[in-house]
Amino acid sequence: MPGYIPASSTASSSTGINPGYARFLLLVAGLGGLLYGVDVGIIGGALPYLEATSGLSNSQLSIIVAAVLLGSVFSTLFAGMLADWMGRRPLMILSGVAFVLSIPIIALSHGYEPLFWGRLLQGASGGFIGIVVPLYLAECLPASDRGKGTGAFQWLLTLGIVAAALIGMYYSYRVEAVAHASSAAALLDFKDHAWRRIFWVSLPPGILFVLGSFFVTESPRWHFRKGRPEAALAALLRSRTPEQANLEMEEMHAIAAESAKPAAGHKTSGSLLQRKYVVPFVLACVILFCNTATGINSIIGYNTSILLQSGLSDLAAHWGYVIFTIVNFLSVAVGMMLVDRVGRKVLLTIGTSGIIIVLVVVGLLFRTTEKQNIDRAAEMQSLVTPDQTLSYHFTPEAAQQLIGEPDAKPASLVIVYSCGDFTSSTDFVRSDSGAAPLSISRDDCLPHSRFDAFLKNPFGNYDAARSAPLKIDHAEVSYLPSVRHGWTIAIGLYFFVAFFAFGPSVCVWLALSELMPTRIRSNGMSIALVINQLVSTILAAIFLPFVSKYGYSSMFFVFAAFTVIYFCTAVFFLPETKGKTLEEIEQFFEHGKKHTNTLPSHG
Repeated sequence: MPGYIPASSTASSSTGINPGYARFLLLVAGLGGLLYGVDVGIIGGALPYLEATSGLSNSQLSIIVAAVLLGSVFSTLFAGMLADWMGRRPLMILSGVAFVLSIPIIALSHGYEPLFWGRLLQGASGGFIGIVVPLYLAECLPASDRGKGTGAFQWLLTLGIVAAALIGMYYSYRVEAVAHASSAAALLDFKDHAWRRIFWVSLPPGILFVLGSFFVTESPRWHFRKGRPEAALAALLRSRTPEQANLEMEEMHAIAAESAKPAAGHKTSGSLLQRKYVVPFVLACVILFCNTATGINSIIGYNTSILLQSGLSDLAAHWGYVIFTIVNFLSVAVGMMLVDRVGRKVLLTIGTSGIIIVLVVVGLLFRTTEKQNIDRAAEMQSLVTPDQTLSYHFTPEAAQQLIGEPDAKPASLVIVYSCGDFTSSTDFVRSDSGAAPLSISRDDCLPHSRFDAFLKNPFGNYDAARSAPLKIDHAEVSYLPSVRHGWTIAIGLYFFVAFFAFGPSVCVWLALSELMPTRIRSNGMSIALVINQLVSTILAAIFLPFVSKYGYSSMFFVFAAFTVIYFCTAVFFLPETKGKTLEEIEQFFEHGKKHTNTLPSHG
């Protein structure tokens, strides 16, 4: 039979197995994760210097930051189709090349447009990597190593975030040293070189990922779907024994034969609406939705702001974030070691239950301090000028006057304001920051176009808002809690990220790639990841306005509520896929649990 090794040749063929190939796959996948992590974290360290030297407006800088997410959303939409058309390996090479090309475009740019296109290309590469690398690993690694392989992707993804944070801290110290020893012109020049160097540092991993992708074989499942069983078997033999390769080939043939039966009987049951497609697809989408709805991206992105508001100083908050990323990195390593031993379901259950407890505790800690907030909206409204602007210098003396109680502790102020149906807010401002006066104008919350108005408030009256006065809705001011309270919050966030990294962080990529049947795997993964990114985008857009209006405590309680849904999904609906081949997992959703439990586990 074509595509099989005869039993008599098993012994001789065993000598052709490369025991290091699976480790090489892990290395290449890890580099892909590193690039994805750099995509997420690199802008955080570069943004302050880019803002100081580029001459871009706040809206342009916001678009530069969001361009990576935009590029990722678009590329994710097409990643599945491209992976099916051109193959997993060529798409890995293409995504690496796109990342490598984006770096010089960004680092050598002068002006808004090249920066935008470079960041868009960088985001597109991240979108491709986020789909094709977990997909490739799921289809290439043996069942016994699949969790470890996908964990390596996530592990080095977190290393990319750690590296970006450390690079940002290094340049913050360098900038501080130059500021004390040089002129203003020299400081500005150093900042201009600093953000460019931060991007250049991320180039070598991209080059290594491209080179490594040239030396891996194509996915055996992709070969099989294209009618090349001999090539599929050869690919399997790179990381499996002949017996295991033959067994997986038999399962692939069995699944293919079973899928062909409805077509032969001229029935519509070959539709994608079958149970074996719909159930795993919906399950993967719910898991991807809830994974982001835990608040992980918002807590990473606004970590320094959260710690500042909790009572830490600026330097302590930045170091607190570095510790946060290191805890994330180390916890993923623990999850990697356990995922193929104790299983995905166990790790997700422990991880989500821990996240719920931590989010509720942190929310309660913030609630105790937010009860002391005083709303001085009337006082702020009286300072609005006839040309609908407000300028207020929030000094320690001004804070004491607003609060009405003399105290040496720093205070914070956040203002929520509106024009008609459209609302905006300031960041939290500290009285000890030495920042420039807080400036607000009605143009800050007015939409720039009808399309912008629809995105901000689909039910808002755009024409009425253009003539509406500037209204101060809230001006919450309070003394900041103690440094001890700040470190208590920080420790809570460390437990949050440890539980997340230990469970959901490792298992989500496995759920995405393992649950999807072969027929819909690539396109299903694309759709599920787009849902994940849309949730991330929405949370990023509403986080600051929501926190400004309702407080950090309410935001953490919302995250906890979504994590309860995640916990219930993991406990009651998610099957354990540890040690199962992809074909066995597919049979589970087609025939049910009873049938699948009769199948042996591998590895």
